[in-house]
Amino acid sequence: MRAAVFALRFICSTKVRLLPLIRHFPPSLPSVQSPLYRPPLLRFYSSTAITRDRYGDNMFDIFKLEIARGLSAISGVDQDTLFNALDAPKVAAHGDLAIAVPRLRLKGNPVALAKEWVEKFEPNEYVLKASCIGPFINFSISHTHLCKLVLTEVFERKENFGTNTTHKGKRAIVEFSSPNIAKPFHAGHLRSTIIGNFVRNVLQANGWETIAMNYLGDWGKQYGLLAIGFERYGSKEALQADPIHHLYEVYVQVNKAAEQDPAIHDDARAYFKKMEDGDQDALQLWQEFRDMSIVKYKETYTRLNINFDVYSGESQVTYGMQRALESLDEKGLIKESEGARIIDLDEKYKLGKAVLQKKDGTTLYLTRDIGAAMERWDKYHFDAIYYIIGSQQDQHVKQLFKILHLLDLPYADRFHHINFGLVSGMSTRKGTAVFLQDMLEQTKERMHEVMRANEEKYAQIDDPEHVADIIGMSAITVQDMAARRIRNYDFDWQRMFSFEGDTGPYLQYAHARLFSVERNAEMPVELDVDLSLLQEPAAQQIVEHIAKYPALVASLPANFEPVNVITYALKLSHLVSSAYESLRVRGAPREVGQARLLLYWAARMTLGNALRLVGLVPLERM
Repeated sequence: MRAAVFALRFICSTKVRLLPLIRHFPPSLPSVQSPLYRPPLLRFYSSTAITRDRYGDNMFDIFKLEIARGLSAISGVDQDTLFNALDAPKVAAHGDLAIAVPRLRLKGNPVALAKEWVEKFEPNEYVLKASCIGPFINFSISHTHLCKLVLTEVFERKENFGTNTTHKGKRAIVEFSSPNIAKPFHAGHLRSTIIGNFVRNVLQANGWETIAMNYLGDWGKQYGLLAIGFERYGSKEALQADPIHHLYEVYVQVNKAAEQDPAIHDDARAYFKKMEDGDQDALQLWQEFRDMSIVKYKETYTRLNINFDVYSGESQVTYGMQRALESLDEKGLIKESEGARIIDLDEKYKLGKAVLQKKDGTTLYLTRDIGAAMERWDKYHFDAIYYIIGSQQDQHVKQLFKILHLLDLPYADRFHHINFGLVSGMSTRKGTAVFLQDMLEQTKERMHEVMRANEEKYAQIDDPEHVADIIGMSAITVQDMAARRIRNYDFDWQRMFSFEGDTGPYLQYAHARLFSVERNAEMPVELDVDLSLLQEPAAQQIVEHIAKYPALVASLPANFEPVNVITYALKLSHLVSSAYESLRVRGAPREVGQARLLLYWAARMTLGNALRLVGLVPLERM
C-alpha cells in the first residue's frame, strides 16, 4: 500500500498527468482509486526504468518518451517539444522513429546538430540505435519490448483493445438512417444508416455515452397524400403482409393520379391540416401506418447489426416548434411573405430564404427540426449531437444550424453535420429501383452461391444462410466505406461480391482464416511465451501495425472517416496473409509455435475489433 501511495504521489507531481493512460482502460476494470487497479501498460512501465511523464493513444509513445528524454539531456531542448517532433521516418528502412532537426528551429547548422546529437546519444534496451542522414535523426527501437507491450495489451483487453475513456461522462446523440414512411426504405438510405452506426461506434470507443436516434420522416403533406391514396388503392391485407412495399405502391399510384387531377393535392393538404389539428380519425390511420412500418424497419436493422435507442420522428415534435417561432418573432427575425412566415438568411448569410410556416398554418420540415433540436436539449442535455445526412441536404442543415445560433441557444455550438456523397448504380439485375430489403436478399443469395461451391467447407458451417447474410452485408458495407464518405461513388455489384482484392468478403475470409490457425494449433493461446522468438520481419511488421490501432481509434472523431478503418484492416489482413508461409505454427518448435500463435491471435482480435467498429460481425468460419 505504501508503494501504491508513493506511485500516486509521483504521478501527481509529473508535468503531464497520467490521465491519458488511465483513460485507456474500460470501466469494467477496477477503479483507479483501487489498489487493485494495475492495467497492463501501467504494470509494464512500473517494470522498466523509463520515467513515465506522458502517454497518449499511440503505443510507440513509450519509445518516443525515452528518445525525447535522452535528446533533451543532450540538446537542452524541452522534452515535450522533442516528443511532439518525433514521427515515423519517410523511408521505413531507416528506422522506426525519426526527428527532423530543422523542425525544431534552433540556431546552428541542422546537419551538424544532428551529427553531434547522434554521437552523444546513448542507446539502451528500449532505443537500440541512433543514426543520421543529413538533418534527419533515425532511431531503431527494441521490437522485443514493443512486442511485449502490444501483445500484453491485446491479451488483457481483448474486445476492448483500442478503446479509451477520453470522453467518459459526455453524452452524444447520433441521428441517422431516418427513412420516410411514405417513401421506400431504399438502398440510398444505406449510407446514412451504416455511416451513422459507425459514428456511434467511434464515439463509444472513445468513451462517449451515445443515444442512437432514428428520426423518421412521419409527418407532412405526403401523409395526407398517402391517406387519400390508401382510400382509393389500399388493401388492409397487403398492408399487414408488407407495409413498407404496399405504402410505396399506394404512394406511387396516388402521385400518378395527382398528375392528372391536381385537386388531389388540395385534398392531401386538407387531410394533413386535420392531422395537425388533432383529428382522431386522421391520426388513427397515420398511427397504423407508422407502427407497422417501424416493425418492418426493425427487421431490416437487425440484419444490418444495428439497434436504435430511440425511434423518434417529425410527428413527435410538440412544444418546441411554437417556442422556436415565438423566440424568432421576439427577435424580429420572422417576416411575412405571401401569407407564409419566413426567415431571410440570404442577404446576411447567403443561405437563402427559409419558409417556417405555410399560409394555411401548417409547419415544414425545417420548423420541426428547430423544435426537435430544442426539445432534445430539454430531454437529454447532450454534449454533442451529430446529424448523419447526405450532402444534398447541406443547405438545409446550414439553415438549421444558423437559426439555432440566431436563437442565442447556449448549446447551439454542439450541433454537427456528418455528410456524405451520393451512390449511383443501385438497381437490380432487372434494372429496376431496389429496396434495401431486396438488396440484402440479393447479396445473401449471391454469397450463398459462392459458399456452396466449396462443399467441404460449406458442410462445416452451422448456419450457412446466416453466414451468407453477414458476408453480403460485409460486401455492401466495405464497398461503401472504401472511399472518403463525402465522395460520390458507383455501386459495383460484381466487384462487391469478390473474395479477392480489397472487399468485405476478403476481410471476413482473413478473419476466419486466423480463427482456423487457432483451431488447428493443438495448443492454447497463452501470454506466458517467449516473445524474443518473434524476430522475423513479418512478425515485427504485424506487431507494429497492431500497435497503431489505439491511435487510429483515438483519431477518428476528428473526421469520422470509415475508410481509415477499412484501410487499416486491409493492411493488417495483407500483412498476416504474407506471413503465413514464413511464420508457421504447426510444425514449428513448440516455443516458437506458441509465440506465433499469440501473434496471430492478437492480429485476429485486432482485425475483429476493426470490423466491429465499422458495424460488421466477424466470422469464425466461412
